[in-house]
Amino acid sequence: MSTPLDQPTAPGAPDTEPQAAPAGPRTTTSVLEREEVEEQTWEPGDHERFAHYVRKEKILESALSGEAVTALCGKKWIPNRDPEKFPICPTCKEIYEGLRAPQDGED
Repeated sequence: MSTPLDQPTAPGAPDTEPQAAPAGPRTTTSVLEREEVEEQTWEPGDHERFAHYVRKEKILESALSGEAVTALCGKKWIPNRDPEKFPICPTCKEIYEGLRAPQDGED
């Protein structure tokens, strides 16, 4: 090794002093790549043609948080359109009228 008072050597010139091996364990770093999979919170299909019934408190929560809601028929989606422009989902209507049990996970 050289001391601070030694004369500098030209780049690429052979080093006259042997280099000591680094003390301690050697470590290496590598990068693991993984594909990020985003969970789909809404369901595609014919349900997009209908307006669905959702519990009132869930609509407010969705409006504040931006999370998906679950309709009485079990359909999951993020509300973003005017329900007045679409016909009512027949399954949601049956559930609302008491003809079927809710499928939204609530009692």
